[in-house]
Amino acid sequence: MSATALPRSTEPASAGRARAAEGLAWLALVAAASWLFVALRGHLEAAHAALGYLLLVLGGSSRLGRSWGIALAIVCFLAFNFLLVPPYYTLAVGDPRHWLFLLAFLVTGVVAAQLLSRAQNQAADARARAEEIDHLSMLGAEALNAGRADEGVAAIARVLLDRLGLTRCDIFQQPGEAGGGGGAVWIAGAPAGGSPGGGEPLLASAVARGALALEDAGGRVRLVPLPEHLADAFDGLGEARVMVVPLRVRSHVVGLLRLAADRPLRLDAPARRFAEALGYYAALGVERVRLAAQAERGEALRASDRMKDALLASVSHDLRTPLTTIKALAHEMAGDGDARAVVVEEETDRLNRFVSNLLDLSRLNGGAITVAAELVPAEELLGAALEQVAGAQGGVEIRTALPADDLLLGRFDLVLALRSLVNLLENACKYSGDAPVDLDVQRQGERLLFEVSDRGPGVPESESERIFEQFYRGPAGPATPGTGLGLTIARRLARVQGGDVAVAARPGGGSTFTLSLPAADLELPTGAA
Repeated sequence: MSATALPRSTEPASAGRARAAEGLAWLALVAAASWLFVALRGHLEAAHAALGYLLLVLGGSSRLGRSWGIALAIVCFLAFNFLLVPPYYTLAVGDPRHWLFLLAFLVTGVVAAQLLSRAQNQAADARARAEEIDHLSMLGAEALNAGRADEGVAAIARVLLDRLGLTRCDIFQQPGEAGGGGGAVWIAGAPAGGSPGGGEPLLASAVARGALALEDAGGRVRLVPLPEHLADAFDGLGEARVMVVPLRVRSHVVGLLRLAADRPLRLDAPARRFAEALGYYAALGVERVRLAAQAERGEALRASDRMKDALLASVSHDLRTPLTTIKALAHEMAGDGDARAVVVEEETDRLNRFVSNLLDLSRLNGGAITVAAELVPAEELLGAALEQVAGAQGGVEIRTALPADDLLLGRFDLVLALRSLVNLLENACKYSGDAPVDLDVQRQGERLLFEVSDRGPGVPESESERIFEQFYRGPAGPATPGTGLGLTIARRLARVQGGDVAVAARPGGGSTFTLSLPAADLELPTGAA
């Protein structure tokens, strides 16, 4: 398959001489056939000689092409008229009926040469397309199955360089929206070497908006609209020697292709088809580079998370024993009348809650949480939570509301549900300031809802999900003590029981965190009133 990017030179002199020599050989065959027909003129019908000449025309056309075929048809027509049509050795025609025969012979010879040449061209084009498809399929398979994604892109750049007669071919990756305006990132190029210099960031930022950038020998850059097909981009290039074109996958720009030559870029039809196909392979290669980088980052994050979880589990377990000892000593000091012991106990309790959160997080990440669901009255969970949070509410009033005439029951793990509700109450007390915290309990369908409402700064809608990520603290978080684990653990402990934790803005200011757990009905014995 021929695919030259620059104007093709004329045929070599040796090839032209060989073609002329073969043409003279066919003329010699016509002369020999004419001598034979003259020698047998008395024994041959005119039709026999016409068929012989037609065979020569078809043979010459098949070997030398249409031009030589038409020339041979004209020569055979003249020889037939001069040698075989009376009066002989003159171009005059004695019988007017012979004109019809002669014209039919000439038209048949010319048409046959035309049709044979067209059929040969179509066959040659079909073979070229088949070779092109085979070559592209093998190239695509080799490039996209390369050991490294950037090696596949480099292979595509080398093929474009060789097949299109370029001096330089570079492929860039277009950064994402968060990448800023620093231009594209160079991936691979041919000839092999470092990232090319020059005004690449300027061209990259221009073509990223869907334009085709062209540069001539004088360094002048112009932008033209990008056509739908890359093959059409080579129309109207003028004297451009450098082209930078976006690479698209599903209408999304993923990279840039830079083609450079030492002469104006001009491609014939096969070369354009080749460039368009390779451009698509290049786009897929760039996308593969991006996905490979994302996969590597994801694997690194997963490895980091596994190491972090192992470290948290180890450190948390090791901290429980000294905390217990400190707590016992502080309690003993308080009995001796040391006022500082109260502070030690409070700080120890605070640190103990932090360690408990780390342990819970470690068990959740490791899938080691077991759920023992049982029938639990909402009032029991409420009382246990208020008792446990009493030392951490910092003087903030917690107001509770339970339906007076209805027994609310749920089927959940009391210990896990208690941890979730306590975390929500502690979080509300930290952010509510001097305003009281409201704790309401109600049933909605198959759900038991524990609503913890505060008068804190509130949670922006854009942060309503991020605040449940581990170690994440919202805009008001840094000013308030905490680790960013309470809400994470509350939601995850609720979800392992079939519940959930959600947040909504509270009318008048503040937030309402809702712990939902599976509700249950009291099953009375059969026959009971």
